[in-house]
Amino acid sequence: MQPYRPLFKHIRNHTALFSDMSRYRNNAVQALGVTGYEFHKTPKFITEDGQRLTIEPERSIVLPRVTDLKGVKAKLAESIDGFSLVTHSEIGYRYPTAALAGADAPFIKRMRSEYFHRVDEDRSICRPVNLSYGIKSRGKADNRQEYEVWMPDEAPEQSPLPLMIERYGEDLPNDVRHFIEQPARVHGWMGVKRAAFEALYRNKAECGDLIIAVAMSVDAYNIGARPDLSYAPEAESSIAVSNAELEWEIEGYYAPRDWQFDHDAVWAAINHTLNAVNAPLIDLYGNTLIPLTESKTERILSTITAMGVTNDEIEAMDLQPWEFMLTESEHRVKTHDPSRSVNFLGRLNRLFYQPDRQLPSLNWMHDLIS
Repeated sequence: MQPYRPLFKHIRNHTALFSDMSRYRNNAVQALGVTGYEFHKTPKFITEDGQRLTIEPERSIVLPRVTDLKGVKAKLAESIDGFSLVTHSEIGYRYPTAALAGADAPFIKRMRSEYFHRVDEDRSICRPVNLSYGIKSRGKADNRQEYEVWMPDEAPEQSPLPLMIERYGEDLPNDVRHFIEQPARVHGWMGVKRAAFEALYRNKAECGDLIIAVAMSVDAYNIGARPDLSYAPEAESSIAVSNAELEWEIEGYYAPRDWQFDHDAVWAAINHTLNAVNAPLIDLYGNTLIPLTESKTERILSTITAMGVTNDEIEAMDLQPWEFMLTESEHRVKTHDPSRSVNFLGRLNRLFYQPDRQLPSLNWMHDLIS
């Protein structure tokens, strides 16, 4: 019998999804026996010189196979004092991610979209919707800057800078603003199936009255061997790398209604929580994990380079991420048959459904990690 996962019914409706997620999280806080607590999003990080940065407090480990993470939710709950899973918080996503800036860029530039099948359509056909455009500082070890906006469905090719300014205003640093202005070009793709869930962390000695909300996910992913997702003789496939990642991110905190905000206290609690989750994972998976200092987007770049794809080839392709929103290319043709246009949707689907590297179903992943 399939476990009860009520959020799955909202997989196409973000407004309803995030409303219900909040409700289940609030219920979990009440179950801890506290009253009058209110939720707050992760605050801006204020530097010593007064800069307000949008920081992503996130960590992850990469493993060879998603099956390596069997039972990880129960193992975390058993290993960490004060750590409790949020009941009914399980949700799943599938999305392709494009790396839009090369390995020599000062930041990461990416485009990401959620991926759906139409009602009554073959579930092995998925269509990208909801393009998001993001800028991140590089690496994955420290709290990184992150700026992200949703591109309008009717104009996914427009410059994202006005949307970034509208959303972040004075918090958008000049170096990030100037990087956004540079034209985007697809360097490579990744297909991801994500099994996401939430947890709460409470530690009076380290976090005081705060209860930290942790968003967690297990990602199974395939990285394309070439930027246009065509067949690569080097890999004998259109897919070069298949791995899994366990990710944990601080999404906010609960505080008593009359708690006076303290920037340093909040960030100390956030950083302690990140380390508290990391410690048992190193004990559990230290001999299995792949030692990487790259984010997933950066892995796309190093994978493409390892396949022998040059910057000159990438520039010659001049791929734009919104092209993959189309089923058929409007101006690209197959190299071996110029009479046939490229089916980009088919190539994206290979990242998820290529028979020898098919990503597992979302419910199967949740069953595995429970």
